[in-house]
Amino acid sequence: MDKLKPMLFSQMKGYRGGQFVKDLVAGVIVAIIALPLSIALALASGVGPEQGIYTAIVAGFVISALGGSAVQIAGPTAAFATIVAGIVARSGFEGLVAATIVAGLLLILMGVCKLGALIKYIPTTITVGFTAGIAVTIVIGQIKDFFGMSYPAGMPTVETVEKLEALFAGLDTFSVDAMIVGLVCLAVQIIMPRITQKIPGSLVAVLVGILMVQFLPLQVNTIGDLYTLSGELPKFHLPELSFELFSGALSDGFTIAILAAIESLLSCVVADGMIGGRHRSNMELVAQGAGNIASALFGGIPATGAIARTAANIKNGGRTPVAGMIHAVVLALILVVLMPYAGLIPMPTIAAILFMVAYNMCGWRTFVQLTRTAPKSDVMVLFVTFILTVVFDLVIAIEVGMLMACLLFMKRMSDETSVRGWLRPEDADEDDREKLLHIPHSVSVYEISGPLFFGAAGQISHITTTEKTRCLILRMRSVPAIDSTAMDALLALHKRCQADGITVVFSHVNEQPMNAMRHAGFRERIGEENFCAHIDEALLRAEEIVGEAVRS
Repeated sequence: MDKLKPMLFSQMKGYRGGQFVKDLVAGVIVAIIALPLSIALALASGVGPEQGIYTAIVAGFVISALGGSAVQIAGPTAAFATIVAGIVARSGFEGLVAATIVAGLLLILMGVCKLGALIKYIPTTITVGFTAGIAVTIVIGQIKDFFGMSYPAGMPTVETVEKLEALFAGLDTFSVDAMIVGLVCLAVQIIMPRITQKIPGSLVAVLVGILMVQFLPLQVNTIGDLYTLSGELPKFHLPELSFELFSGALSDGFTIAILAAIESLLSCVVADGMIGGRHRSNMELVAQGAGNIASALFGGIPATGAIARTAANIKNGGRTPVAGMIHAVVLALILVVLMPYAGLIPMPTIAAILFMVAYNMCGWRTFVQLTRTAPKSDVMVLFVTFILTVVFDLVIAIEVGMLMACLLFMKRMSDETSVRGWLRPEDADEDDREKLLHIPHSVSVYEISGPLFFGAAGQISHITTTEKTRCLILRMRSVPAIDSTAMDALLALHKRCQADGITVVFSHVNEQPMNAMRHAGFRERIGEENFCAHIDEALLRAEEIVGEAVRS
């Protein structure tokens, strides 16, 4: 049972000093990894660098303390970057705060209502498609800073397509100096993991970028050139509580909540596989909601489980939520002591870090594998979701992707449903052919296979009778489920048969269809005696009805 109980409470039983040391080491290392990523993701989201660190501190601590995973590390993630940037551009930071609070409340509601298991109903093609699409939008959004370019004044640059148009219009602002810094920092991140896994490549890239700009004759913008930095700890700020503000934030809040739920629960599943554990999905959703509300109230942006940081936590010995809480505390100390020096970080370095983030999250290998091995309909869903994410936004992509996936699934299920009449011996199974040889013309037998739902209910109209028919047997041993539309179709068939003086007999009705028939009053209408457990019993019942022998 998925309990609404924070994993921290369970992990503290039998907690020992040895595990605390491991959690401490893991928390410090993850904080070092999270520092440049939090700054880079905040800038990609259209807010100041402090907002990214505030998010990692506040949301990271709350989600670890209340979460349903023992090892989840939360904070700002690349999945939110383009969404947050769009909200800030449209509604300002106050609009983002309202949307994040709405998202938090929705996440808590989802957890309390035990909707954590719904993640399994999101098709892989959709998650892979929108994740790859988000990666592409991040890359496009960072090309400007990587090459030191400027967007022409007055051009809209909120949507990805608008950014591409502005990039082409601003090609004459290309900077060789910025490109050199960006390429070197990108190379550092690619090479470092091959040298050592203990030092984050992004941190080394930050140091190299700072040294290049400070000691080489390179004219490159830094964070300090574009933003005013503060080393203050996050402060509580309650947004203006107005109906207009929060009603306008409902759509954005829903988007953030859905993405946070998907991202965090996927991260939990990955973490479970790494430690052989089992997370509490509903409690994780509640924690994500509380963490996002706290982040918004303390100047942060939306947060969710970060797969890369969670994996780093596990690899460095973190096994309890204490590691995630330590990571947040260490980030708070770094904020106070080192934040003024963050102004020295070159913008091409930030872009290079985000390029690597986009590469690591895009899942191109899975994308290519799906295009080669998945059915054509699934590949179509994959590409449509990917393209819509890049061209429009994540909301449209997920809505259209889910609609297509559902329609295609219903098409497949309806194709699996068949209604077959026993007209000749070869129409029946081998075990039933002997029975068919002795069925008189006054008895018709039809076998229904597959789920009977609204997409396949029309198959029932294929059931026909003749003037000689006095009994119609419907064999339903291969019908696992039935819905109200199919029930209406069966009722219409029964009325037609009743008008023609034909008795309908059912054979081998499974549990769900039987319950549906009983609930709809259909079983009483047909008559208890006309429901038989086996085809042999149904043939005997037909014999009673028509007064002729139907068996040898």
